[in-house]
Amino acid sequence: MEINRVNQVWSTDITYVKVEGGFVYLAAIIDWYSKAVLSYRISNTIDTELVMDVLNVALSKYPKPDIFNTDQGSQYTSEAHTQMLKQNGITISMDGKGRVTDNIVIERFWRSAKCERIYLNEYKSIKELKEDMHDYIDFYNYRRFHQTLDYKKPMNVYLEGLKSNNEFYKESEEHVS
Repeated sequence: MEINRVNQVWSTDITYVKVEGGFVYLAAIIDWYSKAVLSYRISNTIDTELVMDVLNVALSKYPKPDIFNTDQGSQYTSEAHTQMLKQNGITISMDGKGRVTDNIVIERFWRSAKCERIYLNEYKSIKELKEDMHDYIDFYNYRRFHQTLDYKKPMNVYLEGLKSNNEFYKESEEHVS
């Protein structure tokens, strides 16, 4: 499938991060076209509430995607999660079992976040991790140039894409009237 505009496909995943005393979970939603991280949350539990929080924030801030891609984890196959997507008219797409490359955009983001920030730090608390992830995602979205985006920044590409989509929709409405 060719991805050629923002909000065509979003994907999400959960990864774990070591903090003093154990692990916590980081969930994020990313737009495939722009590579912009649209929402993220950190939690000490890996449950449906975590993924619902991330989804609800993204849907409240941005126009909904056509397709939402996840793995087959129980959080994503839960009634709450699938019903929210269906109620919003979003097509549900799930990776094949053991096919990490089906969700490559979010997996690539995890690799960047871990190599550029997480593995370089020892977090003493969840608060410290949250502050660092806020800073990293701000850097990733607004200041980091991406080779795959012709050395543009993800949120700039996303916002330009929204503007282009709105112009496209306005032109479509004018032709219908």
